[in-house]
Amino acid sequence: MLQPSQNSAIPPKLSPTPNPYTPPKNVASTMEQATIGRSVVIKGEISGTESLFVDGRIEGAINFTDSRITVGRNGVVVADISAKEVVIMGKVTGNIQCTDRLDIRSEGSLAGDVVTPRICVEDGAVLKGAVEVRADQQQNEKAYSKPETAKPAAAAAAAGAGTSATLSHGSKVMYNETN
Repeated sequence: MLQPSQNSAIPPKLSPTPNPYTPPKNVASTMEQATIGRSVVIKGEISGTESLFVDGRIEGAINFTDSRITVGRNGVVVADISAKEVVIMGKVTGNIQCTDRLDIRSEGSLAGDVVTPRICVEDGAVLKGAVEVRADQQQNEKAYSKPETAKPAAAAAAAGAGTSATLSHGSKVMYNETN
């Protein structure tokens, strides 16, 4: 332990102009995430470029086309959602359009129509509505650029002829077959 007399011999290392605190930057912008807490209620349109975690209530529209939307266990969303990826652990009522993936966890529920290239519904999850699984844009462009000399049935399959099946409880699943 330093004695007071020794302490005074050490000059202070303070700069004449104080430096404002700058928080460290995130390594990648994909790490950024906005959060809507349990007690927050939002009515209207929400859009952004970072990921969004919803543990409160949203009514309106959500548009995060290049990011992930996560509806937490306490989250209640009554809105149409457009995002790259959607994870549902709470309750969602509205249509969802994903460019990458929809994941409905075991405690989650969705009442609405879905358009996505990939979907995962865990055991115990509730899904009520139409589901259309379509290939991403690059696969569709390849399928439509097949030579015209292909057999008509093969060309129709390559073009992604839609097929539908009706499930119990009036749910309808739409999917495209690709080669």
